[in-house]
Amino acid sequence: MFEDDFELEDQQPPDIRDRDIPGRGGNGGRRPRAPQPRRGPRTSRSKHEFPEDAKPARDLLEEILSRMGVPHAEIEYVPRPEGEYFEVTGPDLAMLIGRHGNTLEALNLVFNNILNAGVKNNRRYYTIDAEGYRARRADQLKTLALSVLERCIREKKPQKLEPMLPSERKIVHLALAENEMVRTESEGAEPERRVVIFPR
Repeated sequence: MFEDDFELEDQQPPDIRDRDIPGRGGNGGRRPRAPQPRRGPRTSRSKHEFPEDAKPARDLLEEILSRMGVPHAEIEYVPRPEGEYFEVTGPDLAMLIGRHGNTLEALNLVFNNILNAGVKNNRRYYTIDAEGYRARRADQLKTLALSVLERCIREKKPQKLEPMLPSERKIVHLALAENEMVRTESEGAEPERRVVIFPR
């Protein structure tokens, strides 16, 4: 089963985001350049009201960002199918994202560990995003999942995806969870743990 992919894991392999997602882009196998945050106003979605129970977490994130040298960032609450997002916007967030999102992934791990320290029940996990970087990657992974789903049904044999971070595997599992023609599982050990799509 894939429940383990819904939990934070202590070890996040530092180089796993250096791998290309197969089937994307025509860059001839070259590694993609470091992400560049989008600039200007975002009109793709409307603002959501901050839930009262999420405000302490927002305050914690503001303090962490200030200590990281990002003192004037704005934080917006965005609910998505794969979970609750804190969208960070500001004048220059490239350093917050890091190469292939590694800094953002590390920040997310530290933030959620601090937020849930000593909490046994009703833990709350948020995904920290910057200028929509992780949201775009989530959309990319969903597209990949649907593409591999079609191949799995057509060929009637299991399809293995490339190794992914736990948060990325969760997105793939959720994208295919309601499809009655396939099931998904995670197999392998970090950093080579991956999603496998099986025909039913």
